[in-house]
Amino acid sequence: MKKAVSIILIILLIDQISKIYIKTHFLYGEEVVIFNWFRIHFIENNGMAWGAEFGGKAGKLFLTIFRLFAIVGIGYWLFKSIKNNAPKLLIIAVSLIFAGALGNIIDSVFYGLIFNTPHHATATLFSNEPYGKLFFGKVVDMFYFPIWEGNLPSWLPIYGGKPFTFFNAIFNVADTAISTGVGILIVFNKKVFSKK
Repeated sequence: MKKAVSIILIILLIDQISKIYIKTHFLYGEEVVIFNWFRIHFIENNGMAWGAEFGGKAGKLFLTIFRLFAIVGIGYWLFKSIKNNAPKLLIIAVSLIFAGALGNIIDSVFYGLIFNTPHHATATLFSNEPYGKLFFGKVVDMFYFPIWEGNLPSWLPIYGGKPFTFFNAIFNVADTAISTGVGILIVFNKKVFSKK
């Protein structure tokens, strides 16, 4: 249990510190090029993968409430895994998924209450004029790895000759933790899910 809690706390701290720093030091859309293939690029989204949105405010509220139920389920899974002496790799994977999900939930639930969104200025933490309400915060993303950018070959059907970027997703520490946890479950499924 101590190792699981340590993993969760470390991921949450890194995730929230990085998000708060980006939000209070970067203009929306601002980008810093570390390498051509690695950039810090500040964007926000309503919390769905790849910034997808549905259903306006009702959809956002539904998504946040769904995530809260999901995090309870993941927490129960982690608790049962620890109690049943599950393989350490499973406990690490579920801890990463739990920490990542919780990190993004914090944004969705609270960021609308504690940040403002001024035009052409950085955001203020604990602002007197927050941009949203409880459950209506936006998730902060910043890691961008455009490994290859160019036009696709013209002989390709439908997308031929069009501009293309690989890898064009922009994500955060919480997303990385979730993806790593799921990756561990997939790659090492025989070790983490024993026949017993």
